[in-house]
Amino acid sequence: MAEVPACGPGRRAFVEIRPVATAADSDARRQGWNQSDGDRTFRLEHWDYDADQISGFDYDIDTFLVAATTAIGEAQLVATLDAWKLRPEQFRYPWQTDDPK
Repeated sequence: MAEVPACGPGRRAFVEIRPVATAADSDARRQGWNQSDGDRTFRLEHWDYDADQISGFDYDIDTFLVAATTAIGEAQLVATLDAWKLRPEQFRYPWQTDDPK
């Protein structure tokens, strides 16, 4: 997770990167090996939240998805981060952020 500039005052925004399980991952697991990260598929999502709702149970009230994309492989992931003006060192583990998800 990386906190990024929000769409306006009273808002907070975060970008999340998640690996996506693919058929190649299932095949690799079944055969007892891991797929290399260079071939992994990643899902990136940029969410914008009402700052007053973030710490509550209903954090998704007035929340919207700003952008989402899928990157296949590390090279495409790096290119997507560049396009979104993000750097890898901005990202933290989810528990190190205020992202409610």
